[in-house]
Amino acid sequence: MSRFDQAKMLMKIKKVQKELQKQVIEVEAGDGAVRVEITGEQKIKKIHIDPEYVDTDDIGTLERWIEDAVKDAINQSQKVAAEKMQPFMSALGDLGL
Repeated sequence: MSRFDQAKMLMKIKKVQKELQKQVIEVEAGDGAVRVEITGEQKIKKIHIDPEYVDTDDIGTLERWIEDAVKDAINQSQKVAAEKMQPFMSALGDLGL
């Protein structure tokens, strides 16, 4: 692979990375009681808790919903990132990255 091709590929990768920064994935748990927004870079942007679902006598359920929503959001974000980066994986190996 020529230097020009390498530079071109790295520019494409940077473009995909910027797209991932802007992409927001929203996940719900507890029938909408908890919503998590996460970027394609696995950075949590927001956690929303609907107060109508909060039972102060059962905080454990709310904690599980939050944990489930965060785990699901991270998993979905990782899948999106992997799908977008897949076309570059073999070429990155050729570059030694």
